[in-house]
Amino acid sequence: MSEKDFNFGKNWMSYVNTVNKEKINGAVSSPQKALDMESLKGKTFIDAGCGSGLFSLAAIMLGADKVHSFDYSAESVRASQFLRKEYAENSKNWIIEQGSVLDGNYLAGLSKFDIVYSWGVLHHTGNMWKALESVITLAKENALVFVAIYNDQGGASRRWKKIKALYNKLPGIFQKLLVLMIMLPFELKYMLIGAVKGKPSYRFKQKGERGMNIYHDWVDWVGGYPFEVAKPEEIFNFFRKRDFQLQYLKTVGGGYGNNEYVFMKT
Repeated sequence: MSEKDFNFGKNWMSYVNTVNKEKINGAVSSPQKALDMESLKGKTFIDAGCGSGLFSLAAIMLGADKVHSFDYSAESVRASQFLRKEYAENSKNWIIEQGSVLDGNYLAGLSKFDIVYSWGVLHHTGNMWKALESVITLAKENALVFVAIYNDQGGASRRWKKIKALYNKLPGIFQKLLVLMIMLPFELKYMLIGAVKGKPSYRFKQKGERGMNIYHDWVDWVGGYPFEVAKPEEIFNFFRKRDFQLQYLKTVGGGYGNNEYVFMKT
C-alpha cells in the first residue's frame, strides 16, 4: 500500500469497537439471502479481504465447517482477531492471517473452498481484473463465488475517483471535513424525503445494512482508494468465459454503491 492509498485497516479497527449482537445478526442475514442458504454447515468458507472480519464471523455463526480469513492489512487482521476473541473465542475452525489476493504464491498455498467471499474488496486492490482472476482459483467445482464490485457510473465514477485521491492527500483534520462535506447533503436528502412522506428518516441513526456502521461506511466510501468500477455486463462476461453461471444478482440500478453477484463454478 502506498502512502496515498486509503488505510482500510485503520477504519476497520475503529469500526469493530461498535460491533454488537444486532450488527452481527445483520451480517448473518446478508449471505443467507444471497447464497440462498439458511446454514453453512458442511461448507468451507474463505473471506478474501476480510476487513473487519464481520462476515467471517457470520460464516462461523452459520455453522461453516472451516472459515479462512485473510487481508493485506495487518490492522484488518487484528480487527478480525478482536471479533474472534469477543464473539467466537472457542472456535477452532477459524483461521485468520495476513495475505494478498494479488500474491499468487500465497494463494497457491491455500486449499479450495465451497464458498469464496469477497465483498467490496477487489476494486480497491489497484488491479481489479487480476484480483478477480486470482480469487476464482480458490473455488472448488460447484463452489459459489460471492463478490461485490462498485458500479460503473461513467463520469460520476471518474469524479468520485478524484475525490478519493484528494482525500488521501489531505491531512487528517481536512479528511474529516471532506467526509462531512460529502455526507451532509446525503443526510439532508434522506431527512427531506422522510419529511415529505411523513416518516422522518435519519440515516446516521440507522443500524445500516449488512450490520455495517453508517459513519465508517461513509469514511470507507469517501476515502476508499485505489478505486475501480465495472458494469454488470463486464462482470457477467468475465465469469461466463471462465465457466461460471450467475446464481444471484443485486444491482444498484445505475446508482452509487456495489453490485452484488453470486456465481457457481460449473
